[in-house]
Amino acid sequence: MDVALILLGAIVVFTLLVISGSFFTVETSQAVVLQRFGKFLRVANAGLNFKMPFFDQVTARINLRVQQLDMEIETKTKDNVFVTIPISVQNRVRPEKVYDAFYKLSDPVAQIKSYVEQVILGHVAGMTLDEVFASQSSIAAAVKQELDSDMATFGYEIVNVLVTDIVPDEKVKSAMNDINAAQREQVAANARGEAEKILVVKKAEAEAESKALQG
Repeated sequence: MDVALILLGAIVVFTLLVISGSFFTVETSQAVVLQRFGKFLRVANAGLNFKMPFFDQVTARINLRVQQLDMEIETKTKDNVFVTIPISVQNRVRPEKVYDAFYKLSDPVAQIKSYVEQVILGHVAGMTLDEVFASQSSIAAAVKQELDSDMATFGYEIVNVLVTDIVPDEKVKSAMNDINAAQREQVAANARGEAEKILVVKKAEAEAESKALQG
């Protein structure tokens, strides 16, 4: 009797293990890579999915949402000014390219950073500091175009690239602030001079009018 109970218990436990190991869920905006004996089997999409227990394995869960990668690239302009360029790259795994994203690229973040640095160095080196300031949007467009082409091979889509600022070297920034301050002072001095000139003219006109009335 005891043996029968033990056997029944073992059957129940085994059945539960088989059932629990046969089904799994995939969340929205996610994809799951399945392997069988270490070999790629298929990609499972959102919802309730079935797999062969003990044989099939959930190898990875891939996030399909848009991810933002923030980085700073330091380089030198044509007129030998060191600048730091903060860049934000919005990217995502293409749902139809999950296999490529998982198996072809081991470190997507490092790869994206490498491509961005390559494009930035190629563009900024041929521009003056003023041209770099005036070309933030074109630099971002060039980075996006290059990344779109290169990362598509690995199953990634570049949604957007933003060049958020241009930060010159501290000495250059200080010099620019001094120049701006001097320019503002010059404008203020000119304004003061014009105001004083107007006062002198008005005073002379008033004196002339007063003499005319007295005469």
